[in-house]
Amino acid sequence: MKKNYSILVLLTFSIFSISTSAQDFLYGDPLPDAPELSIRGDYQVGVRTMNLVNKGQVDILNSKEGKDPLYDRPLTIEMWYPADIMADTDASVVYEEVMGTRGDTLRPLVPFTFKGRAMRDAKPVSKDGAFPLVVVSHGYVGSRYLMTYLTENLASKGYVVAAIGHTDSTFKDANAFQSTLLNRALDIRFVLNQMEVLGNSSSTDALKGLVDANNTAIIGYSMGGFGVLNVAGAGYSDAFAGFTVGMTGGSKAIGIHSASNPEYQKMADSRIKAVVAFAPWGMERGVWDAEGLKGLKTPTFFIAGSEDDISGYEKGIKAIYQGAVNADRYLLTYKGARHNVAPNPPPAESLKPGLHIDEYYRYADSTWDQRKINNVNQHFITAFIGTHLKQKDFEKYLDLQSDSNEKNWEGFKPRSSTGMELLHSSPIE
Repeated sequence: MKKNYSILVLLTFSIFSISTSAQDFLYGDPLPDAPELSIRGDYQVGVRTMNLVNKGQVDILNSKEGKDPLYDRPLTIEMWYPADIMADTDASVVYEEVMGTRGDTLRPLVPFTFKGRAMRDAKPVSKDGAFPLVVVSHGYVGSRYLMTYLTENLASKGYVVAAIGHTDSTFKDANAFQSTLLNRALDIRFVLNQMEVLGNSSSTDALKGLVDANNTAIIGYSMGGFGVLNVAGAGYSDAFAGFTVGMTGGSKAIGIHSASNPEYQKMADSRIKAVVAFAPWGMERGVWDAEGLKGLKTPTFFIAGSEDDISGYEKGIKAIYQGAVNADRYLLTYKGARHNVAPNPPPAESLKPGLHIDEYYRYADSTWDQRKINNVNQHFITAFIGTHLKQKDFEKYLDLQSDSNEKNWEGFKPRSSTGMELLHSSPIE
């Protein structure tokens, strides 16, 4: 009996030690088998919150009989940037977030916090000139904090990162879906423009001289993917635009994003040099047709799970990849994964008994360790946008044998690059 008691004490101590050390592991930190380019860069990271207003926007939630009232649309932005922080300073931050959805007719809001490796309102680096811009768009529903493992990581590598909190589409304020359909692309364009204004040489903002908006990547997850593809040139189908009229009180506002719309065709944006689309939604719902996808000409990196049950895989994400024939494009597939190939790992609060399982499944994948997915995403996105925004020679990390099980991929530790596929197609033009 005494012997069993000793074993129990030892086991309890071991579990306590493991859980205590795990508390020091923050979202985005490298696992022992993390690929080479997932490691954080040389810059310390600052973070700040900004409140923007896009004036005179269509209030599609209140459209009636084809008449569109206007309103001033508020947006909250979280920004990460290279910062000037003393070496002995604790560069950490506490992010405040909620689980749930809106909290009234849907699931109750449950506040929680988590730590990051950034310093709130730190002084930006001033000696290294302007940095490329990255604009990030979350899913429906989601948050500007949904991918801090990536936003912090990119800022440490010399990017200014602006993550949008899309009004009517966050955990706190989720509203009818037509607002997301209309506003995703509009929000992304607006934020890109605002970052350019705030970062130019005549600005009075702390970002003055820090942002190179002419050298931009846009990253979107799920409905964010829906948005970034449209901003990059993949116009929506006329059939989809027509369908939305019936769900928006007769409003035709979403038609501004259609490939056939002459106004949309004038929106091509040469500032955008790269696109990353995590599990983009819409192909299975007729959002794009062959002609619309031909408009995507910006280099694009798609990321998907082979069992995605939200956006679809073969007839969804992979079909977009195959149809975007005028873009240099990649498709990274996590075999066996579902839709959640982009978010942070599940917060500890999502493990508490009594919560709806969807609080856990907002973040977790049913097959993959989310921390592993995060590290792999950091690696490939660093290689992809570094190639197009910084002209880095990362070809060896992208020019790979498609099946990761057949040969260890470059940049991965031995035996660690299993269960993935990377496809690459060049434009036909």
